[in-house]
Amino acid sequence: MKKHSILVLFILLFLLNLPVLAKKHEDNSYKLAYINIDWWEKYKDPILREYMLKIYNDNPDIKIATIKSEQSNQVVKMSLGQELPQIGFNPTISREFASSDLQYGAMMIPNYYQSRFLLPLTMSYEVDIWGKNRQVTKSFSKELEMEKQNERASYILVTTAFASDYFNLIKADAIMKNQQELVDIQKQIVDYTSQKYDSGLCPLSVLLEEKQLLTNYEEQLNSLKEKQDVLENQLYVYIGDRTNHEIKRAAFEDLYLVTIPESIDSTAIKYRPDMIRTEKYIEKTGLLVKVARKEFLPSFTLYGQVGFNAYQLNKIFTHHTFLSNIGVMPNLDIFTGGTKIARFRYRKLEYQKALQYYEKTVLTSIQELNDSLVSAKTTDKNRQICDERYDIEQQKFDLANRKHEIGASGNIEFLKAQERLIESENSKISGRINYLISTINLYKAVGGLDYNNLEESTL
Repeated sequence: MKKHSILVLFILLFLLNLPVLAKKHEDNSYKLAYINIDWWEKYKDPILREYMLKIYNDNPDIKIATIKSEQSNQVVKMSLGQELPQIGFNPTISREFASSDLQYGAMMIPNYYQSRFLLPLTMSYEVDIWGKNRQVTKSFSKELEMEKQNERASYILVTTAFASDYFNLIKADAIMKNQQELVDIQKQIVDYTSQKYDSGLCPLSVLLEEKQLLTNYEEQLNSLKEKQDVLENQLYVYIGDRTNHEIKRAAFEDLYLVTIPESIDSTAIKYRPDMIRTEKYIEKTGLLVKVARKEFLPSFTLYGQVGFNAYQLNKIFTHHTFLSNIGVMPNLDIFTGGTKIARFRYRKLEYQKALQYYEKTVLTSIQELNDSLVSAKTTDKNRQICDERYDIEQQKFDLANRKHEIGASGNIEFLKAQERLIESENSKISGRINYLISTINLYKAVGGLDYNNLEESTL
C-alpha cells in the first residue's frame, strides 16, 4: 500500500506542475515593435502620426494578420501539449447479470448479478528519446515566427499605402485649388478674346483655341475632383471608418521633406519581413526533415493506471480495492508501404524548395532596394528642377506684372503669364509629393525601418 501511495502522490505532483511546465514555453516577450511611430514622426505631421496609430488599431487587414499570428501561437501550444503526458479520468459504473451457471473445472458459479465501480486515472506518455516531438514543436514555433513577419509585412504595406494616398490627397487639394484659378483666369481670357474678335482685332481661330483651352482646364478640374473623392474613399478603408468622416490632412505648405541617403548597403535587406520569413521557412523545413528521418526509429510509450475497483460503493476506497499498473509499450513499424520513405523524400524536396525561395527573395529584395533608392534620387533631382523652373517662372511673372502696371502689355498677356506661373507651381507641387512618396517606398524596401539609422532601428 505504501508503494501505491507514493505512485499516487507522484502523479498528483506532476499534475500540479503541468501549468508551470507549459508556462515556460509561452512567448510573452514579443512586442509589436514594427509599428515604428518614430519613423512617421520624421514627416512632422501630427495628423499622419495619429492616423498611423488608428490604422494599427482599426485596419481589418492588420487585424486578420494578428489573428493568424495568434492562431499559430495556439498551434505551438497544442504541439507542446502533445509533448507532455496525457492524463485522463475514465470512470465506469456497470451492472453485470449472469443468466446461467458458469463452470470453471470443478468449480461452478451459479447465476448472479453484481455492480462494479471502476475509477481509474490513466496516463500515457511517449518518451521523446530521439527528440522528434521537440523538433515538431520547434517547427511550429518557426511557423509562428513566419506569421509574425506576415503581420509585420501587412502593417508596412497598409501604412505605406495609406501614407502615399494621404500625400496624393494633399497634392490633389493643392492642384485643384490652382486648377480652379486656371479656369477662372481662362474665362477672363476668353472674354477678352471675344471682345477682340467682335472688334475685328483677332481671327476666329484664336478665339476657338482659347475656348478649347478652357474646356481642357475644366476637364482637368473635374478629374481632380474625382481623384480627390477616390483617394478619400480609399483612406476610409485603411483606417476602418464606415461612417466616412472627413479625412483630416495637413496643408501642402506645411509638408516636411525627409532626407534620403546617398547609398544603402545591400545587407539592409536582412531586416525585410519577407527575408526573415524565408529564413524561418528554411529552418522549419530543416526541422521537418529531421522529424521525417526519426520516424524510422522505434517509439516508446509509458502508460499507467491508478484508481479504485470495487463491487460495492461503500467499500470503494478501502485498501483492497486499490488498482494500479504501469508499463512500457515499444512500437516499431516494420512495413508501411513506403509511406515514411516518401514522406522523408518529400520533406527533403521541401527543404530544397525553401532554399530556392530564399535565393529568389534575396535577388528581388536587392532589386527593390536599388530601384527604390534610384527612384528616390531621381525624384529628388526632378523636384529641385521643378523648384528652379518655378523660380524662373516667378521672375518672368514679376516682369510681366511690371509691364502690365506701366501699360506696356495687355490684359491677355498678363493673364497668360499668370497661367504659366500656376502651371509651374503645379509641377512644383507634384515634384515634392512624388519625392515624399519615393521616401515611403524606400522605407518599405528596407523592411519598414529608418534607412538613415538602420543599425539603431533593428527589431
